[in-house]
Amino acid sequence: MPKSAVDLLRGKFGVSQLYQHEVVKNGETVLTVYWNPLTIAERESIQKKTGSEDANDFALALMIEKAKDKDGKRIFNDGDKVILRREIEAAVLQEIQLAMLESGTDKEVDEAKAELKSE
Repeated sequence: MPKSAVDLLRGKFGVSQLYQHEVVKNGETVLTVYWNPLTIAERESIQKKTGSEDANDFALALMIEKAKDKDGKRIFNDGDKVILRREIEAAVLQEIQLAMLESGTDKEVDEAKAELKSE
């Protein structure tokens, strides 16, 4: 019996996938951040929490909400937002946020291009 569309999508793009990003300074890994893919429900929840349409607020809230350690525990608390906004280089935070927002897309596009070339 063929798999349903939902089963196919869940298998390739489900929340069980785990991504990681390493924050590196002078060749040394300072922090490794792990996360599962963002779902529509989570995006809506984060948007409600921020109460803003501002993309920077959303990206910061996304990072705080989704970033985990290797054991799956959140590495930021909701209360860390003020410190992250005021005391951490914006470029470092944006690097993590961009990795989270783009996770899966680059790889999938590259795989699709490779498949097209091999046909």
